[in-house]
Amino acid sequence: MNPLLDKMQKWINDGVQTLLSILKIVIYSKNRTPMPTEFDSLGEIVILGNGPSLNTTVASSSAFLRDKTLLAVNFAGSTDLFKQLCPGLYVIADPYFFDASKEKSVDLYCALSESVTWKMYLFVPVFAFKRRWWQEILSTNPHIHIVQYNITPVEGYKWFSRYAFRKGWGCPRPRNVLIPSIMLAFRLGFKKIYLAGADHSWLPQLSVDDNNRVITRQPHFYKDSEQHNKQVDAEYANIHLHEVLYSMYIAFRSYFVIRDYAERIGCKIINITPGSFIDAFERMLPKQNDPGRIF
Repeated sequence: MNPLLDKMQKWINDGVQTLLSILKIVIYSKNRTPMPTEFDSLGEIVILGNGPSLNTTVASSSAFLRDKTLLAVNFAGSTDLFKQLCPGLYVIADPYFFDASKEKSVDLYCALSESVTWKMYLFVPVFAFKRRWWQEILSTNPHIHIVQYNITPVEGYKWFSRYAFRKGWGCPRPRNVLIPSIMLAFRLGFKKIYLAGADHSWLPQLSVDDNNRVITRQPHFYKDSEQHNKQVDAEYANIHLHEVLYSMYIAFRSYFVIRDYAERIGCKIINITPGSFIDAFERMLPKQNDPGRIF
């Protein structure tokens, strides 16, 4: 091993990734995506991931959540817990949610339109605005305010990535919705970010059957239906194990990129998810509810 050659190779690789990121930004990103300003003076936010531990966290530590801004993601809007927590922020990232042929996606927007009776900002990737159907469903609810953001993956030299993150041109490779959610929390001005329901305990759910098919389940805080489990299995039917593991690697690596950026801008990220597999952030279990107190 030659340390000098290793440094040169990393410098070249970072340069290539920087150039590719610039190209992606030019093609896919919108130059200006202004954020709501009313959160600038608020210090703490809890990002509510959809991991199965979220039910336990809400039940045992609801008093901890009560005085903080809450951010929900993905299919949370179709649950009873969503109506109980009334999160002021909501983030959607996956193209799946903007495909009108997906019944679950249509049902989600209908549920949001019908159930949101409080002021809520819905953050949606720039690319989704090319499709009108979901916007028409939400247009009947005056409480939902839609905000655009760029989900373009940004890699390369640290100085460039940090600048692109600050401008809102993109984020670390967005393997899952938690990654853009944290980056949006930065842009909204929060200085302390808590992660709940961020289990990421995918590895124990991973297996290969006798036909060499990769089988996995990704449990959520809401009960997964049998149909959903079959859809997950089908999703991995033609994918090899090394591809699934590499996808997981990208997600966990992105958290270390986020940690580095958080330290740079003076923000603190605390993972309050019991049993979480994310090893990039400080851990803490919130205080449990006082006896007799309810949410």
